[in-house]
Amino acid sequence: MSLVELIAQADERALAASGLACLDRCVPLLGGDDETLRPLWGNLADDSDAAGWGELLEQTRGKLESCQDEGEGGGDEAVVLVRRMLAAAPADRRAAEVRTWADACSVASLQIHRLLDPAADSGPVDPGREGRTAGMSPLVAAELRRQVIVLEVLAGHGAGGLRRALEVSTEGRRVLRAVVSRRARGRS
Repeated sequence: MSLVELIAQADERALAASGLACLDRCVPLLGGDDETLRPLWGNLADDSDAAGWGELLEQTRGKLESCQDEGEGGGDEAVVLVRRMLAAAPADRRAAEVRTWADACSVASLQIHRLLDPAADSGPVDPGREGRTAGMSPLVAAELRRQVIVLEVLAGHGAGGLRRALEVSTEGRRVLRAVVSRRARGRS
């Protein structure tokens, strides 16, 4: 099943987790660490506290604004895309806007990986999201796989799949951090 189809079929929790996972993998560009989005992940696991998402989101935005100068860079366009993902996150994770946000985060994250990929993939990301991955650069293809895994795990396991989704996101964050570090060393 393509990523576009998985997003179309996902429930609210899976959509919120999908958008959050995309943001989580790219948060090093804003100076965020491995714990920056942890409270939001915890909120996804707690059905009784869905309303607390908005407050946690505002706290997270504040933390990331205060550490933006420490961001790992990697290209102004990539940083702008991450900021847009964070700014567009809906205050209510049960709102209809969460599907739009998850879809936009998917596209933005793939574009960020394309911008940072040393293979210089200049193709659009939409064909890959629809299942046509031929010619996709390795970094973008890996990000696409992570997005698919997150949605498949949550579709199959519900809240029980959140731990695996977080593991996939953590792995992707480390990969992106390494790519950005290599690029920075190459410019020095």
